[in-house]
Amino acid sequence: MPQVTEEREQIRAQARYVRSSARKARLVLEHIRGKSAAEAQSILAFQTRAVARDAGKVLKSAIANAEMNNGHDVDELIVLTAYADEGPTLKRWRARARGRVNRIRKRTCHITITLSPALPGEIKPKPERRAPEPAPEEQPKKRRARSRKPAEETPAAAAATEATAEEMAAGEAEAEEQVSEQPAVDAADAPDAAPAEPEAAEEQPAEEEPEQPEEQPEASADAEPEASAEGEPEPEQPVEADEPAEEAADGEAEDSTDEEDKEADS
Repeated sequence: MPQVTEEREQIRAQARYVRSSARKARLVLEHIRGKSAAEAQSILAFQTRAVARDAGKVLKSAIANAEMNNGHDVDELIVLTAYADEGPTLKRWRARARGRVNRIRKRTCHITITLSPALPGEIKPKPERRAPEPAPEEQPKKRRARSRKPAEETPAAAAATEATAEEMAAGEAEAEEQVSEQPAVDAADAPDAAPAEPEAAEEQPAEEEPEQPEEQPEASADAEPEASAEGEPEPEQPVEADEPAEEAADGEAEDSTDEEDKEADS
């Protein structure tokens, strides 16, 4: 018993005498065959070949026929067939050398696109693009401490280290000797230096006698405000160490007069 197949509804559009070869048109139509009408439009919009514009016009015409004449929606249509037949070829001639000519063939084609309502499950839903998950932060890896083996010392290196150790020991010994000798020398010089300081202190008051100002008190009184105004230092006061020196001198003078009186009496 022969099987009965239901004929599908077809909406057809055709462009005749398109100025392109059928071979070039077929390369473009292969991309939209079996696709949905909306997807086919987007594919032809981004094709770089010139014939893709003519194929896009034919597809647009077929979609308009389906909507106006049959009441279908664009999302329900698929491209059932898409093909290009050869059309008439325009022959032209081009002059060449020695009176010869070359033939020029300007080929044409007929582009035909047929749409049909899609059967259930024929149009595959587009997969939803999910937002990329954030990459987990990489924690820095802890580096393990490598145990390095001590390098074997060569005889020359061992001798050099021994020589440096001996030099360091000799230098430390010399430094200790110098440190031990230095306090002994300071102790020997200390008794001589100690009495020298009082002698210098006794000679200083005898040699240095303060010069008393002979100026009039009025002039000094006038000069003090000026000095304080200008910020100059005040005149130095006489050293208190001079009083014992004067008393010692008066005592020596009295002793000398007493001795002279005793000699005169004798």
